[in-house]
Amino acid sequence: MKRFAVVAVAALMAGAAAYAAEQVKPDKDGWYTLYNGKDLDGWKVGDNAGSFKVEDGLIVANGNVAHLFYDGPVMDHHFKNFEFECDVMTAPKANSGLYFHTKYQEKGWPGTGYEAQVNNTHSDPKKTGGLYGIKDVFEAPAKDGEWFRYTIIVKGKQIVLKINGKTTADWTEPDDWPQDKGRKLSSGTFAIQGHDPGSKVCFKNIRVKPLKD
Repeated sequence: MKRFAVVAVAALMAGAAAYAAEQVKPDKDGWYTLYNGKDLDGWKVGDNAGSFKVEDGLIVANGNVAHLFYDGPVMDHHFKNFEFECDVMTAPKANSGLYFHTKYQEKGWPGTGYEAQVNNTHSDPKKTGGLYGIKDVFEAPAKDGEWFRYTIIVKGKQIVLKINGKTTADWTEPDDWPQDKGRKLSSGTFAIQGHDPGSKVCFKNIRVKPLKD
């Protein structure tokens, strides 16, 4: 009986390992899926974890300030040069953001990495498609209640943001750029921002394609 239990456990572990390996395989074009469409497996949030939930296959950010960090197996959640994309839909007056080259922290606004702004009608004048506080956009290129494709490309010192395939921000970090509160290119993971209880934003089809250094 004990031997059977050991064999069964080994089989389960082998199956889990095979499943994990399958999860980190790219498609034929080199894209890795970061969100499975079912739950938050592979993602991690600290304080105010209730600000994120999965509804009808979507990641929904709505609640007190919180950040959902990718913590899964793809590239060991560590990216340098990449093309990232996801589909986003905002409710009226919603605010959020997509961080990159960041790292997990328990609470507060991420202290490292850059933020790609998500905001079509929130009172903050910095709108969707801008590199927050660096290369801002002041007229939203998308509408509330409609899905739009957000693309973030990092290659060397260059950051390009696109909404529905149209470039909204293109900025190259200077070689002598000071590290202001961590806003400096290096490497790291991605994070989705939960901004406030009045902001509801949905995300789906989250994926990344690593690029050669």
